[in-house]
Amino acid sequence: MGVVAFTMLCGYYLTDVMAPLKGLLEGQLHWDSSEYGFFTSAYGWFNVFLLMLLFGGIILDKMGVRFTGMMASIIMVVGTAIKYWAVSTHMLDGQMWNLYFFEVKAQVMVAALGFGIFGVGIEVAGITVSKIIVKWFKGKELALAMGLEMATARLGTALALSTGLPLAKYFDSVSAPILVCLIMLCIGLIAFFIYTFMDKKLDASELNLNPDQEPEEAFQVSDVWNIVTNKGWWYIAILCVLFYSTVFPFLKFAADLMVNKFGVEPSLAGAIPAMLPFGTILLTPFFGNLYDRKGHGATIMIIGAALIVLVHTLFSVPLFNHWTFAIFLIILLGIGFSLVPSAMWPSVPKIIPENQLGTAYALIFLVQNVGLSLVPLLIGWVLDKYCITGQVLQDGLTVNTYNYTLPMIIFTGFGLLAVVFAFLLKAEDRKKGYGLEKPNMKS
Repeated sequence: MGVVAFTMLCGYYLTDVMAPLKGLLEGQLHWDSSEYGFFTSAYGWFNVFLLMLLFGGIILDKMGVRFTGMMASIIMVVGTAIKYWAVSTHMLDGQMWNLYFFEVKAQVMVAALGFGIFGVGIEVAGITVSKIIVKWFKGKELALAMGLEMATARLGTALALSTGLPLAKYFDSVSAPILVCLIMLCIGLIAFFIYTFMDKKLDASELNLNPDQEPEEAFQVSDVWNIVTNKGWWYIAILCVLFYSTVFPFLKFAADLMVNKFGVEPSLAGAIPAMLPFGTILLTPFFGNLYDRKGHGATIMIIGAALIVLVHTLFSVPLFNHWTFAIFLIILLGIGFSLVPSAMWPSVPKIIPENQLGTAYALIFLVQNVGLSLVPLLIGWVLDKYCITGQVLQDGLTVNTYNYTLPMIIFTGFGLLAVVFAFLLKAEDRKKGYGLEKPNMKS
């Protein structure tokens, strides 16, 4: 599990490494907030509009974790290489591309395409790792194992938020952190290749222990219908997109929020949001272990979603603008961010049969990617349209200043809807008897 978790750590590093660089992108490459939001939204383009995640889930259930994991790792490397070239080259300087109804800078578009390709790889890798953990830990410490994997992956997010800007400034290049990501992903690809041999040994040992065991029922494409007609699956999927839309898009703008609302120095702004994933490293396994032993999965999700609402509500209050309060809110956000995933992902195998899990996770990630694509686009547009308050000179570069009250209210609204669907999930569990409130460990 540690090997595949390291691959996810490398992927999450690239996912969030541009978040603390928003000011540099404005100053060095002359991107505005709408272009930054457009670029960030590219993460889910192919997953959402070309249904690549759905195809990835079907491939996972048909071809297995080894083939799909290697495929996803290679796609991540290719997408990152394209993104690095776009941001580092001067060949695209000054070029504008006409895309039907709007114009976009060629550099922004190519970087976005690379990020979109990477998004296919990291999301397919995510569902593959989820199925790997179910395969190795079902009936045992499943939520704890998922929590430890998520904690390791979140370390990648923390490193991205805390080291992205220092790396860019040290090398005097906004592309330098992306090159570091590319190197890390190549190492992650090698790590997953090593895992494939471990997985082969597991299959061989299980066959030796249970030579008469009947093979798992093969996945049929028609099983997709069984998944999407399951009300419990829909409640988890919608809770997922609402919940993650309050966290990951927020992190893309969090460093800029620290500068504009809390007066934090730009060189230190990424360090405060970086506390969030560092907190989840300890808390997600803790809450996962609690779910394994005590149950109450649906209740844990309700509490986590409610904490998210509280945090974004307080972020939206103009009066609370001291940097120490920002640290307090990030810590509180980290607790909420640990609670919901620690119970949500281990609950899916209680609702969906194991031979359909890859596709079920893929479809959840597909719904999630709708939010991860559209919400940053929305927040970037809102900032440019309604929230610019002036301009300042930052490290010799002229950048806009923003009032983040309205974006925080938007995040609060998503959080309130997440609470509603968490309650609906608990009611559905009571009706159908999925066992979400029961422990994962079999006595």
